[in-house]
Amino acid sequence: MSSLLRYIHVVRYFLRRRQPPVSRILLVESGARHLIEHVLPGLRRYYGQPVPIDLVTCYAGVPDGIGAVYRVMDYRGAGGRRRLYRTLAANRYAIMGIVCSAEPIMTKWKWALAARLPVKVFVINENADYFWLDRGHWRAILHFALFRAGLTGSGAARTAGRLILFPFTLLYLLLYASAVHIRRAWLKVIHESHTS
Repeated sequence: MSSLLRYIHVVRYFLRRRQPPVSRILLVESGARHLIEHVLPGLRRYYGQPVPIDLVTCYAGVPDGIGAVYRVMDYRGAGGRRRLYRTLAANRYAIMGIVCSAEPIMTKWKWALAARLPVKVFVINENADYFWLDRGHWRAILHFALFRAGLTGSGAARTAGRLILFPFTLLYLLLYASAVHIRRAWLKVIHESHTS
């Protein structure tokens, strides 16, 4: 029951459009470094210079304007991850930005942090634009998910066609492989009966 209440506490920011008072910001650098560098000036203009902005990263070096840096290499294994979650939760971040730029960098880390920390999450795309991950922005979230799945634009019909044909293609390949194995087994039985 307590774990259920903890996850309801985390999800509460998804259910609200309102932003919490921002005293500290966490960024998860799960994409190219230049995206964080493009977002930082806008965050500084909007929230002010004194608000600390910390970073979770797998890269060496630090962009200008970042406070504390948490490198995922320093938190390997289950114990290390738990230690990182506790450390970040103790910092009481109000909002967290995660880079979702179609690059397979720190994918598990960013979603685990989004699920574990009681923060309001914003998603940074490959253009360094961002949107809030809450029910009020469900259209942007849906468009983003469809875009990532290849179901928007000129490739949408081709991708939809592939999805529709996939079960039939899989069935054909399974039937073909079964037929080949059955034929091979049958020929083996015939060969053994002739040799004996």
